Amino acid sequence: MVQNMSSISKLLALRSVYKDYFDIGAAVNLTTIESQKELLTAHYNSVTAENDMKFESVHPSEEAYTFEAADKIADFAAANGMKLRGHTLVWHNQTPDWVFQNANGAPVDRETLLARMKSHIDTVVGRYKGIVYCWDVVNEVIEDKSGVWLRESKWLNLAGEDFIAKAFEYAHAADPKALLFYNDYNECNPEKRDKIIRLVQSLQAKQVPIHGIGLQGHWNLNGPSLAEIREAIERYAATGLKLQVTELDISVFDHDDKRTDLTEPTADLLERQAERYGEIFELFREYKEAITAVTFWGAADDYTWLDNFPVRGRKNWPFVFDAKHEPKASFGKITDWQK
Repeated sequence: MVQNMSSISKLLALRSVYKDYFDIGAAVNLTTIESQKELLTAHYNSVTAENDMKFESVHPSEEAYTFEAADKIADFAAANGMKLRGHTLVWHNQTPDWVFQNANGAPVDRETLLARMKSHIDTVVGRYKGIVYCWDVVNEVIEDKSGVWLRESKWLNLAGEDFIAKAFEYAHAADPKALLFYNDYNECNPEKRDKIIRLVQSLQAKQVPIHGIGLQGHWNLNGPSLAEIREAIERYAATGLKLQVTELDISVFDHDDKRTDLTEPTADLLERQAERYGEIFELFREYKEAITAVTFWGAADDYTWLDNFPVRGRKNWPFVFDAKHEPKASFGKITDWQK
């Protein structure tokens, strides 16, 4: 049984602890806005739709839009006075095949693909104009492999690299007041960090409307190092763009730890996770002038995308609230500094 509202309300609320620093957000879905409702409304002042605003979710075929799930999340945010982040408009993943194909299944030409992108962005961003305050416009177009700048994708292969700029331009036209972000993972890896900076600076040089960089923050007990996180924040902030940590979770497993036998985290893992969260949030507080929001990619350990990923059959516990919505040692580490 999860914690009741009276016991949750006795805790320091994360959103209150950080009210003078940055927004505290959580990724949600239709299940968690019910199962985690009390926790979400007590501690978070921003939400992101985990999957329900992605291309395949809202636009499964050219003539059909399915906004029911996204609308429910938007309504949840509005009813509880929360900000709403939009995620994501253009991505190589979770985009239906019809976007890239003609009626015969052959690849479409550049003009057709860009027209489809514009129509999608016009419709989705237009629907949530004045409701979604910022969008992850383009997601994960930087290649992880050394020496390669942009990720190979159907967007890149069919439309050319300026599909990135076009996406921002279309989003800005659809909602001129929305903040527009580029979002990526492994963002603290020095080589990838520099490639991300190259991208955003190329957009700035062309006066493309980009307002921020999203650091996903899918980290673990050992990496990235605090020095790497610090340098990434400083280098990104030097672009003059807003920064947000958009998908934060700290896996209790190191990168090379493939165990599947744990049914609950060990005391050692929880202690190490707590120390890690404490150090990272201390760093975030130091850069409050650059960081405008920190969003966890979930709210509590009963639901996380890290279950079964990247190791099938493995449970993970990456948040500051446990599966019963009770605060973990990690919660204390990111709130006790205020006392």
